[in-house]
Amino acid sequence: MDGTPHTGAVGTHRQRTAAAGPGPRAALLASLVLALLLGALSVLVMLPAARHLRSLQDGERVRATLHTGGACMAGHCRVEFEAGGRTVVADLPAGSGGGRSPTGTRLTVRYRADDPRVAAREEDVGGGGAIVLAAMSGGGALLFLTISAAAALSVARRRHDG
Repeated sequence: MDGTPHTGAVGTHRQRTAAAGPGPRAALLASLVLALLLGALSVLVMLPAARHLRSLQDGERVRATLHTGGACMAGHCRVEFEAGGRTVVADLPAGSGGGRSPTGTRLTVRYRADDPRVAAREEDVGGGGAIVLAAMSGGGALLFLTISAAAALSVARRRHDG
């Protein structure tokens, strides 16, 4: 009557849905992908890292120097030490603690007698840091699975009502 076209209730609902952002299907897919990635991180990376760290509990003990600093938790640190009369540079495994210690920091490591390049900080051989990360990523996976279930229910309700 006033010269403007009326979209009606259905058109208004579509406009609101488009303005509100991605729909429940996109949220479902995104949540499932995040849940799978976090679950994979926990099961395929951090739990084996914790097992590996624990396997070094009975390893040879030696003082070492941080050779290459960085994000030790992500496995980007290297240590240098003497083993069997030779200098060894070994990568610290993912799940190692120590934060971002400067190069040259002295620390104690444990290494395998048959392969000194397999080493870990003595403080990490209990696997605690890796277990904490595994629990956090596993908890995140459960959170996103819960969000996925809620999104799936929303999609099912819309189908049923629509």
